[in-house]
Amino acid sequence: MKWEDLFGNNVVTGVAITAGAVLLAPVALSVVAGVGRPLARTALKSGIILYEKTRETVAELGEAFEDLVAEAKAELAQQQAAVIGITGATAANAEADEPPTP
Repeated sequence: MKWEDLFGNNVVTGVAITAGAVLLAPVALSVVAGVGRPLARTALKSGIILYEKTRETVAELGEAFEDLVAEAKAELAQQQAAVIGITGATAANAEADEPPTP
């Protein structure tokens, strides 16, 4: 019997692969667990750090936006006060130019 005849059959090949996987599974799992656990822990730590940095950045951007809004409101208030002041001054000047009523 030749090797090609033995492994040429799909059933025999499937059984051989399954048996090899069953025999190597405990070794492979221990290697993966030994390497995978530190990798998972490192990935989690990196994720936590990224989350914290992102949260800080978003908070800083929110504060900067609030500052811009406050500055814009202050400028609008100054402009409105200036317009009211000019209008009030114009009205006061107009009243001063009118002749007194008898």
